[in-house]
Amino acid sequence: MTKRFLDKAYGARDAADTRTLYDEWASSYDSEVAGHGYATPGRCADALMAHIRDPNQPILDFGCGTGLSGLALGLRGFTCIDGVDLSAEMLERARAKTLYRKLDLIGPDTPLPHTPGDYAAIAAIGVIGAGAAPISVFDTLMAGLAPGGLLVFSFNDHALQDPENQGRLDAYLACGTARLLFQEYGEHLPGIDLKSNVYVIEKT
Repeated sequence: MTKRFLDKAYGARDAADTRTLYDEWASSYDSEVAGHGYATPGRCADALMAHIRDPNQPILDFGCGTGLSGLALGLRGFTCIDGVDLSAEMLERARAKTLYRKLDLIGPDTPLPHTPGDYAAIAAIGVIGAGAAPISVFDTLMAGLAPGGLLVFSFNDHALQDPENQGRLDAYLACGTARLLFQEYGEHLPGIDLKSNVYVIEKT
């Protein structure tokens, strides 16, 4: 199995180049990451299910890609999932899975197209980090939640190497605008010995 796209995925690039990479990767993304045992979507879905009050409330899958995260969420019992992503080609793959209530294409650094409170939780699974979304997206996600809303997200080993990522989370926790409900280090892509932290936080 080729690692051509996975090898490129963690390199620095701007938003336009990121969109191009993921558009080109869409047709082989599922098979490539599945071949390396992609574990973070299931871990995030389990963590969110353990802390959400009602899994039938709408949740937003931010950076949903081809829908692997939505699949994991659905398998754990979430029944109303919307998705947004930067890549139109990835969204087409997600749409074919018929997992989502709706799917929307978004631009980089744009506000989320909903009112805080529309979603009980936002999932950003494998989204923030080197070669993907910048840590500024964390502020966008938090702005998209009403008090009491949950955010489940992950930082893989590459993201954890940049102290700004964990630092942004720590700043929210320190000032009391978020509360940490869950944090666990575990498998991400075991086939290439890559791990991730999974977090669930509540907006206060």
